Amino acid sequence: MKFFIDTADVKEIRKANEYGLVDGVTTNPSLIAKTGRKFEEVIEEIASIIDGPISVEVTALDTDGMLKQARNLAKMHDNFVIKIPMTLEGMAAVRKLKTEGIKTNVTLVFSANQALIAAKAGATYVSPFVGRLDDISAPGMELIEQIVQIYDNYDFDTEVLVASIRNPIHVMEAAMMGADVATIPFNVIDMLARHPLTTSGIDKFMKDWASVPK
Repeated sequence: MKFFIDTADVKEIRKANEYGLVDGVTTNPSLIAKTGRKFEEVIEEIASIIDGPISVEVTALDTDGMLKQARNLAKMHDNFVIKIPMTLEGMAAVRKLKTEGIKTNVTLVFSANQALIAAKAGATYVSPFVGRLDDISAPGMELIEQIVQIYDNYDFDTEVLVASIRNPIHVMEAAMMGADVATIPFNVIDMLARHPLTTSGIDKFMKDWASVPK
């Protein structure tokens, strides 16, 4: 399973990249806004750090507007994947961009039917938001299981990109279900490597080592 980092904070991206745990990056308007920087400035810096897929989102809601923004973004860097909202207008844009060789990531997916439509339109990635489903007491990871099964049934090329990840359990379950990608916030990446027995084991080793004659 590939790990993308879900952030627009270049400091977090650099740090995670140093750990060797970043295959790509996902951003969205909310994450860009948190940086307080210009959109183009942020995504260009990210592209200078990561040699992998970088999802950047359109803000237009009509098909023509999405296509115009998508084409402009695709010209900026070969690694940019265009995030398109899960609407019928968005699916029309995805289908057209597919014919032009521009990769897409259909975002804000909350049902298996939406994921099916995105795959039929030719999306490169589909992003179901598991954490937001959990927030409304719907089992987010069940959606991942449904999408993986449907895509396997019909050999769709679209990759399942698990988004809105809130904890390490989401990552583990996504991997067990066979999802292609997990896009993970930096704090959760940090948690993946932690275990209390690892911490206590290191502490014991260091204490024992201190008692060895030097």
